[in-house]
Amino acid sequence: MRPTVHDIAASAGVSLATVDRVLNGRPGVRAATRARVDAAIATLGYVRDVAAANLAKGRLYPLTFILPDNDNSFMRGLAAEVEDAARRSPAERTVIRIERVPAFDVQALVSALDRVREQKPAGVAFVAVEAPEIVAAVRRLAGAGIPVVTLVSDLPGSDRAHYAGVDNIAAGRTAAGLLGRFVGPAPASLAVLAGSMLVRDHRERLDGFSGVIGAEFPWLTILPVMEGQDNSARSEALVADMLARHPGIAGLYSLGAGNRGLIAALTARGGGAPIRVVAHELTPHVRAALVSGLFDAVLNQDAGHEVRSAIRVLKAKADGVAPIEAQERIRIDIFLKDNLPA
Repeated sequence: MRPTVHDIAASAGVSLATVDRVLNGRPGVRAATRARVDAAIATLGYVRDVAAANLAKGRLYPLTFILPDNDNSFMRGLAAEVEDAARRSPAERTVIRIERVPAFDVQALVSALDRVREQKPAGVAFVAVEAPEIVAAVRRLAGAGIPVVTLVSDLPGSDRAHYAGVDNIAAGRTAAGLLGRFVGPAPASLAVLAGSMLVRDHRERLDGFSGVIGAEFPWLTILPVMEGQDNSARSEALVADMLARHPGIAGLYSLGAGNRGLIAALTARGGGAPIRVVAHELTPHVRAALVSGLFDAVLNQDAGHEVRSAIRVLKAKADGVAPIEAQERIRIDIFLKDNLPA
């Protein structure tokens, strides 16, 4: 059994109150007595349960989530999960604030991160845009003792404490394996619709996708990437133009959002040879496209798991304890119309 404060008190020959004062670094304990308590702690191998101690003291964890403010269905779902977590705050001893910034706007995100630093929360979670200014802002937060978790899109090489999201290179490789098999062995062109190459998750998905297509399906040609800025109207216009200029497209990988625009462009196309489509995130519009046969497969990440993971990690970092890595691993779900969840 793990040693307790009662064992320390008995071993050192002091009261529980004295043990509590030593553990919490409070005054009123003679140096010799403090030394006996420290010796008992070392001998017994006592490790303090910081989370339990904070629970007993009723500690609250103020956390800030910085989310992109756009019409992206997945990001709206992510925000809804954060709002649900905020409603659970009393039970989880958190106080959650949400800051919104324009999507892909580096300066707006830097300003938000710097504002949050002045508020001194217990932790910050945000959807990263990869830029030197963002790395520097995260460094300032870490230097102020505020742990940072990146959500959905990572910022490796920064001082962030944890990444809550899927392995995006693996997601892109999975998409390539699926689309390559769906399209078949004849030479053909593949289109790629991204949000922005400023975000690492989109670049990593493209890297994984391109690597597998080149190695395992060399007869397939990847056309120049369309950047729809996760905007449905822009995505619709880009896809419609691409289909008009390349009527022989056999497959399309939508690695970001803007899928409502993609659906509109594919629907307006009408007849012709079918275009095989692999997309991301099981939003209502994507689900309908999968059921109808317009899309062939969808790769999904659990936004609720990512938000809960970010909260657990930030609380653990605030307590100075290590998170449970296996619990925080976010998996990639693959959905066809045949295995859709109810």
